[in-house]
Amino acid sequence: MKFFASIAAAATLAAMAAPASAQFAKPEDAIKYRQSALFVMGQHFGRVGAMANGRVPFDAKVAAENAEIVADMAKLPWVGFGPGTDKGGNTKAKPEIWTEQAKFKEGHEKLVAETAKLAAAAKTGNLDALKTAFTATAGTCKACHDAYRAQ
Repeated sequence: MKFFASIAAAATLAAMAAPASAQFAKPEDAIKYRQSALFVMGQHFGRVGAMANGRVPFDAKVAAENAEIVADMAKLPWVGFGPGTDKGGNTKAKPEIWTEQAKFKEGHEKLVAETAKLAAAAKTGNLDALKTAFTATAGTCKACHDAYRAQ
């Protein structure tokens, strides 16, 4: 039952994200969309990280809820990196996103996969599993930031 619910949720998210690119009236709207999605994802990832790093007490339910939001949000921002969104707005995105699109897409797919593993690890209620998955996901985030985000 959970498997089918997950597939239904993924299909819904994909259906919502695909037409989003057609909904941006201007490149600045796409930039704002992707930044907002990444901000929300970062906020929830930080909450999981605080538990994984021992800065706040581990709460399995809270960790699982936040990790699930991270996994869902990880699917959303990529449509906001469409043509014409390399300039304008207040973006820190490097030009390499558009000149190395296959590599960038590979990073996006890796992040989606790692955040799914993070959500699965959080659902176990095992802090050690959460720490391992958090470290792997953080490494994926860092690699993308290092390659594609201007400081």
